[in-house]
Amino acid sequence: MDPTVARKHFDRIGRFRILVIGRSNAGKTTLLQRICKTTELPEVFNSKGEKGSLEAITNCPQRGEHNIEDELIFRSNTGFIFHDSRGFEAGSEKEIKLMKNFLTDRAATRKLGKRIHAIWYCIPLTDSERPIVAGEELFFNECNTGNVPVIVVLTKADAMELEAIGQLRDRGLTMKEARSQAGELAKQLLTEVKIRIEDQLTGCKHHPNDCMNKVNADCDPLLRCTTNALNDMELQQLVISTQQVNFNLNIEYAVK
Repeated sequence: MDPTVARKHFDRIGRFRILVIGRSNAGKTTLLQRICKTTELPEVFNSKGEKGSLEAITNCPQRGEHNIEDELIFRSNTGFIFHDSRGFEAGSEKEIKLMKNFLTDRAATRKLGKRIHAIWYCIPLTDSERPIVAGEELFFNECNTGNVPVIVVLTKADAMELEAIGQLRDRGLTMKEARSQAGELAKQLLTEVKIRIEDQLTGCKHHPNDCMNKVNADCDPLLRCTTNALNDMELQQLVISTQQVNFNLNIEYAVK
């Protein structure tokens, strides 16, 4: 995008704002670090723009203690603003109300810079037998996000390799044999789990726009999926223009 055009979008809308939802230890912080090409923790700002403490990120707070209004910004890429909804897995009335109020607030505001532009819902694959819990079903049945696209991101996919090794060991293979054959079986298990999750969420009242697995440090598929899910050309241009080091993605959408 031409720098002058990109600056106009930044001036008009501000920064691309994403709500990240997921259980504790779902790999949310790691995901955001990879998106912003950094290993550092983000800076935290309250709704007034005042810098806050990193305690909420470095520690694991009890459910309900987070502040969804706080803004997380990485110095490596200030084009993104993230909101964290940690603690939602319990699915209590208080938490679901907090989520609904936040989404309603951010969808209705006239200030484009304050709106939520996309939602990433992180689901860890550490329990492949029961990947969807009550909190997730509650969200996708009761939280209407309107025009805000929801992308389900399957995190911690490396757990599939451990499960594959376990299954191969149960079949009588040695550890060495199991490790050498685990890769292909892990891919198969991942595909099966993804299909089960998609089937379950498709049956919900407000199902996600897309479901994708993240198996390595390459975040291009997530950014591409998010961009394609947006129904506003200006927002598409905004999210792509934030990719300061992702030349391939910039070129691809410049051609489009």
